[in-house]
Amino acid sequence: MKRSMMLPFAVLALVPFVMVLGNSMLIPVFPEMEREMNLTQFQVGLLITAFSVPAGLLIPLTGALSDYAGRKIVMTPALIVYGLGGLVAGTAALLLERPYAAIIAGRILQGIGAGGTYQIALALTGDVFTSEERTKAVGMLEAANGLGKVASPILGSLFAVVAWYAPFFAYGVLAIPVALAVWFIVKEPEREKRHDSAKEYLGRLASIFRRKGVSLGACYFAGMTGLFLLFGLLSHLSDVLESPYGIKGFTKGFVLAVPVGAMAATSYLAGLFLQSRKRLHKPAVIAGLAVATGAFALLALIDGLIAIVALSSLIGIGIGATLPPLNTMITGATDSQERGVVTSLYGTVRFFGVAIGPPTFGLLVGAGTTATFLGAAAVAAASGAVALFFISPRALESGEGKHGPVEGPGGSGDGGRRRSGDEELQPVR
Repeated sequence: MKRSMMLPFAVLALVPFVMVLGNSMLIPVFPEMEREMNLTQFQVGLLITAFSVPAGLLIPLTGALSDYAGRKIVMTPALIVYGLGGLVAGTAALLLERPYAAIIAGRILQGIGAGGTYQIALALTGDVFTSEERTKAVGMLEAANGLGKVASPILGSLFAVVAWYAPFFAYGVLAIPVALAVWFIVKEPEREKRHDSAKEYLGRLASIFRRKGVSLGACYFAGMTGLFLLFGLLSHLSDVLESPYGIKGFTKGFVLAVPVGAMAATSYLAGLFLQSRKRLHKPAVIAGLAVATGAFALLALIDGLIAIVALSSLIGIGIGATLPPLNTMITGATDSQERGVVTSLYGTVRFFGVAIGPPTFGLLVGAGTTATFLGAAAVAAASGAVALFFISPRALESGEGKHGPVEGPGGSGDGGRRRSGDEELQPVR
């Protein structure tokens, strides 16, 4: 990566970092929110769902819009809306006697903004970098996402020292400056003007999914499963650490950061290792899900704080190993003309995984931890089986497939022009 690319890429990396705070920063504060607003574990889990569902629903629309209008023009206002939603939730908690409904509304607004953030940054990275450099770049973006997950429980616990609702205000303070940095610092590559109709665009997408839909769907399912299991586990741990182990506040934030840190470190290292080893992308996904399966099965059988943290970290390692190869296979499945919506559909299913994780684990906890963790192991195993039988890396290569190359306006899979992996971002004209 050229030196001139480092600052723009660092700004892009801030987008997933800030976006992931939207859920992860609240998890260590869940027990306090339950007490302050007199909520059940299921109700407090809906704070995650209220954010993630609208984000997931809007991601395909913002992805398609970014394919037509450009990436930055979608990301910048989306980040501002994301920050404003946090300010709405924080203000409601500060001023209202019964703020739960208003906080849910603020979280929905945040989710609307989040729908135009990370996946658009991922698509823009795919536009700029190609081949081996793309694997490294998307791995670094996933690592930034993971770093946000690591920092989130610590930051959430730190802000909660001031007040249980302080994390909501942090969203506005962090997201709005990042939005301005995206607009003024990141230079988007020149894009060919789109002259095709919506019908033609949808037709090309339909062609992609006819040829690659099975493999893409299996990748989507693996990504959704990983995030479902991770966030369900973290929400469960947040309660378990307080009772029976009596770990609260800032200390709990650090403990929760351990498995997430393992996931982030694994994502970063996997991105580096796999950048020139395409043949290992599918095996890495299967191996990661197998590790998560075994660790969840052991969690059902073993008790004790050290064992719980160690096995949760092993689950983080397994999930972390799956994300960079999934990102690379998905971003490399199309050229830049359709990449926005294809990566955004991936973002949708990931958000749905996050959305259903905490409330699902909250409901299952009544059946006992053994049943909960065995069920999680079964889900991870099923996802690994789907990846084994249905992901075809060859079919996912851009321009590859049963029916030949994907033709762009210039007759090639990249829209008629090639870029080197470290080409500089060009200003929009």
